Amino acid sequence: MVNGWLLLPIGVPWLGCLAVWLVGDRKPRLQHTLAVIFSVLAGATGLALIPWSSQRATLLLPLGGVFDDFRLATDGLSVFLTVVATVIGSLAVIFSVDYMHGEHSLGRYYAFVLFFIGSMSGLVLTTSLLWMFVFWELTALCSYALIAFHNDDPKAVRGGVKALIMTQLGGLGLLFGALWLYAYTGSYDINQFLGNPNVVPPAVLSWMAFGFLIAAAAKSAQFPFQTWLPDAMEAPTPVSALIHAATMVNAGVYLLARFYPAFEAVPGWRLAVMIVGMLSALLAALMALVAFDLKRVLAYSTVSQLGFMVYAVGAGGVFASQFHLMSHSVFKALLFLGAGAVIHGLGTRDMRQMGGLRQSMPFTHAVFMLGALALAGIPILNGFWSKELILEAGLGHGNPAWIAWLMILSTGLTAAYTVRMVSLVFYGNGSKHHHEAHDAGMAMRTALLPLAAGTLSTWLLLGPFYTALKSSLPYHTLELGTVWEEVVKVAGSPEWGMTLGVGMEILREPSTYLVLCVVIVGLVAWLGRSRLASLIATFKGVEKAAQASFGFEAINEAVVQAVQKTGEALRVTQTGYLAWNVFAILLGWLVVLILTMLGRAS
Repeated sequence: MVNGWLLLPIGVPWLGCLAVWLVGDRKPRLQHTLAVIFSVLAGATGLALIPWSSQRATLLLPLGGVFDDFRLATDGLSVFLTVVATVIGSLAVIFSVDYMHGEHSLGRYYAFVLFFIGSMSGLVLTTSLLWMFVFWELTALCSYALIAFHNDDPKAVRGGVKALIMTQLGGLGLLFGALWLYAYTGSYDINQFLGNPNVVPPAVLSWMAFGFLIAAAAKSAQFPFQTWLPDAMEAPTPVSALIHAATMVNAGVYLLARFYPAFEAVPGWRLAVMIVGMLSALLAALMALVAFDLKRVLAYSTVSQLGFMVYAVGAGGVFASQFHLMSHSVFKALLFLGAGAVIHGLGTRDMRQMGGLRQSMPFTHAVFMLGALALAGIPILNGFWSKELILEAGLGHGNPAWIAWLMILSTGLTAAYTVRMVSLVFYGNGSKHHHEAHDAGMAMRTALLPLAAGTLSTWLLLGPFYTALKSSLPYHTLELGTVWEEVVKVAGSPEWGMTLGVGMEILREPSTYLVLCVVIVGLVAWLGRSRLASLIATFKGVEKAAQASFGFEAINEAVVQAVQKTGEALRVTQTGYLAWNVFAILLGWLVVLILTMLGRAS
């Protein structure tokens, strides 16, 4: 019976996509209703897989040949990310009922949102590297279509094209990795590869490892590809929440965590992963400190927090990375949807035109504050516990201390830009328009309340989450860190007892107080910025560099322009005759197959 369930997190939202599209835009109320029903059903099917997160259930649809069988399977990692995609996705859809009220092209909007949710579920559930690449590309298509949803806005179209090009450049690493795996093993099976990565020659394994790192960095907007994500903020805000918390950018972190056992021994790979994560966390935090667009601040924050997760994978803390992904998916969805309520109520994204909104938007203020405190790493909210686990992992395994100290600095910067954001939006004298703002509507509140509750409580899932991953990932060595391992030994229960024991033990750690001191310094630095004006003035150069995205905006823009110009130049090859186009596609496939067979024979 469970084998049939495996198709539902993919099939239910895809069926909803078709239903919403067929209804047509002349019936917007029915479109809203169908989208909510199918998204909630998708969330239910994801939750139904939780009992199988510690076991292995598989579904095989034999296709055979070079296209590989279609295989889905459960383990703690795949089920967890399916739940994130479907549940957070359903809350984004519910929020959209208010946010997208009166918008045109609802069929296109909801169809791509639901297709997005199903594609992400397929990406994490499949055990075939080829089918992972297929779903990887489908998520890219959905992100492009939704970022550019307002296709009469040049900035939205530009943001969508930029996201598509940057993520596709990274996707080449995943494609070549899949082809190399098939060439040397005759299979795309991920678990077989993780069980024995030595079937691939060391040189090819190195190419695969760094190719996958490039793919992950592009997908998760990590250094040096980080500039596409802020430009993606032209999408409707529920889409931003979906991309940042539930689907697109999580895929890159998942890729690194899933293939860590195969690549951890590749010379220089772990160090490269740590450096990519550290640079992403640090540079994005600095950029968040100088931005005034509310959604762009949250976008930089996402890049930074994903940097923490990437760093954790490189540091050997795979569990820490995924635990922070869980925390981040909840509090970042809360922050983005809370920002959506602010933008919907006030009509602007510029924080300089906000202020004083706690009076006119008390509900939004309350839930947004919970998300902000979790982002800053304040106990006892979920972001504190998962970030502590990452920083402890970074201080072990013989990892470079200088990278760990820069990550600790990033936690202080996170606190600083968070309190800056909250004070500009909700405190101060307020703009002349703040009294006109209206609080979140009923559908918005329905989506925000579960996320607020999750921000307070999901850290309690540490024990069950660890048990599910430990028992279902045979090729991963999951470590909790020194303090956490002691907790496991003394805890009366392997799950809930461990969670509560961790809560007591971690608060006794000197490193915890160090990080909390850095967070407090970050908070005080912003609140006392007027008295620190002379000191801050010495960092004007850093401020200007951050406002210019440290030069990477120009580099990435040049890449995008080069790709677009190449595409324009190749337009002459498009004859407009279907037969020639089909012939070219078949010829391309034939070349790929020949090269694959030659590689396998050698």
